Amino acid sequence: MTERRGKTVERVIEGPDGRRERVMVNIAESPTSWLHARGMLSQRQFDAAEALRRDWEQAGMGARVTMNWDLAAVPVRAGRGGAPGQAPTLARMSARDRLNGALAAAGPGLVDILWRVVCACESLVAAERALGWPARAGKLVLGFALDRVGDFYRIR
Repeated sequence: MTERRGKTVERVIEGPDGRRERVMVNIAESPTSWLHARGMLSQRQFDAAEALRRDWEQAGMGARVTMNWDLAAVPVRAGRGGAPGQAPTLARMSARDRLNGALAAAGPGLVDILWRVVCACESLVAAERALGWPARAGKLVLGFALDRVGDFYRIR
């Protein structure tokens, strides 16, 4: 369920604990939401981008910008590798598997723009420039990549 109110959208999302919550999302937050709001991505392509981004975040692939204080106070025993809380959870490993599968489904040549725009939240113009592509080529290639990702996630 989506309801537009100015620059925010109300969404029902599933949290890490499996509970559904209503949240307000700023549609200007990501390049894919910006493209979707302007009719440059179909609903299916946008949903594919959101699924990929969700797996990216759940897999813990993004850069940490703060210290993980939970692990700082844990004593490390001699002969043991790492702190107890460092083992990846099943949900994290599943998200990583889905992410890798979706990126593989996009295929070579499409992964670059897909990762830059969806996962790294780089603007389409910046991604085109970084890849040395002509202007407006990224939108077309991103659309192809998101169609393949949509197939992977079985989004209709």
